[in-house]
Formats: sequence, C-alpha cells, structure tokens
Amino acid sequence: MGDYDEDTAFLGQTGPYFWTTFFLLNTVFVSTGFNGLYIVFVGAAPKHHCLIPDVNLTDEWRNAIIPFTEVDGKEVKNQCSRYKLDVVRNLSAEGYIPGRDVNLTSLEKEGCLDGWNYSKEIYQSNIVTEWDLVCDNQWKVPFASSTLFVGYLLGSLISGQLSDRFGRKKVVFISLAAQSVSVLLQSFSYSWRMFCIMFLFVGASQISIYISAFVLGTEVLSKTMRVIFTTLGAFLFYCIGYMTLPWIAYGIREWRTLLAVLSMTSVVYIPLWWMAINIGYFGLSLNTSNLSGNPFMNCFLSATTEVPAYVVSTWLLSKCPRRALLSSFLVIGGGVLLLIQFIPDSFHYVALALEMTGKFGFTMAFSMVYIYTAEIYPTVLRNVGMGMCSSAARIGSITAPYVIYLGTYNKVLPYILMGSLTIASSVVNLFLPETFNRDLPETVEQMQECQG
Repeated sequence: MGDYDEDTAFLGQTGPYFWTTFFLLNTVFVSTGFNGLYIVFVGAAPKHHCLIPDVNLTDEWRNAIIPFTEVDGKEVKNQCSRYKLDVVRNLSAEGYIPGRDVNLTSLEKEGCLDGWNYSKEIYQSNIVTEWDLVCDNQWKVPFASSTLFVGYLLGSLISGQLSDRFGRKKVVFISLAAQSVSVLLQSFSYSWRMFCIMFLFVGASQISIYISAFVLGTEVLSKTMRVIFTTLGAFLFYCIGYMTLPWIAYGIREWRTLLAVLSMTSVVYIPLWWMAINIGYFGLSLNTSNLSGNPFMNCFLSATTEVPAYVVSTWLLSKCPRRALLSSFLVIGGGVLLLIQFIPDSFHYVALALEMTGKFGFTMAFSMVYIYTAEIYPTVLRNVGMGMCSSAARIGSITAPYVIYLGTYNKVLPYILMGSLTIASSVVNLFLPETFNRDLPETVEQMQECQG
C-alpha cells in the first residue's frame, strides 16, 4: 500500500478540478442544515389556555373561568386547567359576579376537556397545536426530537458499513434521496406517532450524508485542503443551511408547508467527547425557542455565531495542536454554561450573549472533533471508526431534548448538566494522541505509534 498523501497529491492544492470537487462535496451539507433543527419551530409551544365552548356565559364569567397562576413572579392565565364549566355556567345563570359574589379560589377546577385555544401571534400551526402536545402531553415534543437523534444513532452504525461495501458516493446520493422523501412524508403525518417514525428516517439519512461525504472529502483532498474542507467547507456549508432555516420558517408559519419546502432542498443536490459536544451543541440549538425575545432572531443569532467559529477554527487547526485546541474550547463552552445560571432574569441580553459564547465554543469543538477523529484512525478503520464515534455522539444528541426539558423543573439544571459533562470531556480529551503535522496513519500499527 502506497503513502496515502502521495497517492492523492495529483489533485494539487488549487485548480479547477479541486474547487469543483470541493464545492460539489460541500453543497450536500447545506440540506442537512435546513433539515436538522426545524423541530425548533415545528415543535414550539405557543401561548395557550383552555378552550371555552360556546355556552351561555356572561362576559365576566367568560373572562374569569381561566384561573391565574404565578410564573416567574408574574400572574398569567393557567395553561392546563379551568374552573369547572358546569359550576360556572350555573353561577352565571343565577347572576353572580365573579370576584364580588363568588370567591374564585374556592371553585373546583378541571382540565381542558374541550381542548386548547392557541395564540397565532408567531405560528399559524405546528405539531403542538395540531395534536395538543401540551400539559400532560408536553413530553411528546422532546420525545419527537429524540427520534431524530435515534435515527442519527442507527445511521451512524450502518452508514460506515454501507459506504465501505458500496462506495462513499453511492451512499451520499442514496441518503440525500432518503432524506428528501422522509421529510416530505413527514409533512403528511396524520399522527404524532407517524411524525416520530418519519423523523427517525430523517435522522438516519442525514447522518449518513454527513459521515459518507465527510470521509469522502478527507480521502480525496490533499493534507492542507483537508483542514479547509472539514471546517470552512463541510461545517460552514451546513451553517449556511442552518442560518437560512429561520428565515424560511419566518415566511412559512404552517408546519406542513414548511416541511414540504424543506424536503425539496435535498433534491437540488442529488444530480465521551463526542457525546458531550453533541449534548452541548444540540442542547443550546434546541434551547433557542426557550430564550426571551423573538424566537426567529434567537435561532438566527445561534446560527450566525457558528460562522466566526468555523473561520477561526480553520485558522487555528492549521497552526495549533488538535488536542489542546479541542480541550480549550470544551472548557470555554462548558464554563460559560456553568456561569449562565448566576445571571438574573432581568439581564436578558447578558444571558443571551453568554449562551451565544457557549454556542461559539461548542461549534469550535464540533468542527475540530471530526478532523481530529479522522486523523487518529488508520485508513483501514477510518470510516468504521468515524461511524462508531458518531454513534457515541448520537447518545448525546438523543438525550439533548430531555436535557432542555429539565428546565421545566428547574431552569438551571440543563446548564449545570451540559456544563459539567463538557468540562469532564475536556479532561478526557487530554489523554488522546496528538495528530498535528503527522501523516494519516495507513495501518493499525502506524496508529499505535501515536502516543496519547
């Protein structure tokens, strides 16, 4: 077996063939940016309260039938209960005035037996409003998010084997087609269960695109250009799709139409440290809908933060050792997450800035971990190794929605968990071998020569 980098040296550093190959490989990542995080909008819970049927109630009782509850020091309408309708209807018929003749706190409550009334200020419809995924059913939203990452796990396990057997390029094109079909079928979901099943296929096809295209790029490009491809290339093109997503969602507020449009983006292109990074990265990405302010702008800022991260990481990867860089940015991401919990609610912009700083750190680590892992494994194991490491990362992705869900019990819990895991992973990373300025290992024996 000849030297890997010598065998691929004919491509050169620049030139028409190289740039054509570079851009064709990278364009496939744009569609994954479109389709990776639309659950942020499709699964967001708008303001809601119990639906009051068209019964004979006075205006006073119709306004008073929803009890108030205290949330973050403010009195707001209860989203999951109302005063018992039969009792209120009798009191209204007898002419009693709520608050004056009747002590409302003494009235018996009941659930939203007639459904919910949802605000359409932000979303015309999504899976929450269509299938009432609120109150006792609110757990179904993070479960749906996790099915995407279960798909990532399954896709990570099989994509490496398939690409080794049938070829990287074939797997990339088949996965692009599968992603497009899965998202389109998901837009026709008639139930929450069907939505989750199709989301699993979306995740499996999406990670297959990522791994196969990424490995293909690292194997056909030169040593110098390999760094550019894995940072400014693959991840920046993903970020372009990610940045475009909130603007598409802003223009299309109906979830079925949104998914149908996003499914077409794939058709255009058809002619423990991994785990912690994924928990932090996807945790912060999915958390944008929970931040104060405009959810579309929050998502856009979250995506925009990735651009300088990819640019800076490209330069640093060509100048600095991988191990120190990865650990440093894991510390930055984890440290910021641990600090956020001490910021008062009134300092919204400070908390937002810290969250974006954490996203910056995780994005830097995310862009580095792929090339670092590809350089550790020898050629004979690289695709399988990338698949297995990505599988480990999917465990983090699968749990990320539930980490964010912990905020419903205590808002600091997600930050403590994500921050602690990230700091711990930065320490574990220090035991990995250094690959900076070393040739790609061809065999297991060459890999073993690298000391951790």
